[in-house]
Amino acid sequence: MSVETDITSRISTDIAPAARPPLHSGDRLTRAEFVRRYALHPDIKKAELIDGVVYVASPVRHRQHGKPHSLLVGWIIAYAAATPGIDFSDNATVVLDFENEHQPDALLRLEPHHGGRSRVTGDDYIEGPPDLIVEIAASSAAYDLHDKKRVYARVGVREYLVAQTYEQRVDWWELREGVFTPLPLEADGTLRSRAFPGLWLEPAALWRGDAAALLAALQRGLADPTHAAFVERLRTT
Repeated sequence: MSVETDITSRISTDIAPAARPPLHSGDRLTRAEFVRRYALHPDIKKAELIDGVVYVASPVRHRQHGKPHSLLVGWIIAYAAATPGIDFSDNATVVLDFENEHQPDALLRLEPHHGGRSRVTGDDYIEGPPDLIVEIAASSAAYDLHDKKRVYARVGVREYLVAQTYEQRVDWWELREGVFTPLPLEADGTLRSRAFPGLWLEPAALWRGDAAALLAALQRGLADPTHAAFVERLRTT
């Protein structure tokens, strides 16, 4: 069943600010009501509905979120530039079901004709599980590692990467038989995607803020024969 938005417009109306219903973390709403309230609050830059519960994001700090976010987005863009036939996004709204509307920090997706399970709707949102979701979390206590992780496993996200800035730790899981299983750290210090061959990440470079080393590790992955085989498969399907 499609979960494409049943709200014809997300643009705020002329309701006076004092008369607008609030949108607070912890609110329990249907997705339709969440969409309606979110549209009435242009002052809120990021809010998500996770299993029917609202989460409004706090202001973003530079070292804790902004810089690692930028590095990971650049890493994803560099991979996409070398891998025709895949799509990527940064903070796009993703509609997963009737109780879940998320805004992942970054994502990669295969188009349906390549085997992907997500699509772009007529009103330009992503519907269905992307193949890789990337989130920046302040610590292991964040909802990214608990509530979101459960949802992403349930709906069939193939891989999930969380960068925990307080612990300076990267966890990257692949979905196996409905359960997220950690990807191993290789001998050269990289984590390597199974869903996107050649997508290699060096966590140590990420935490040093070393963009050159981060991209150098990715280039080693792009030079691996598995990436060439993946690109050929995408071109022929």
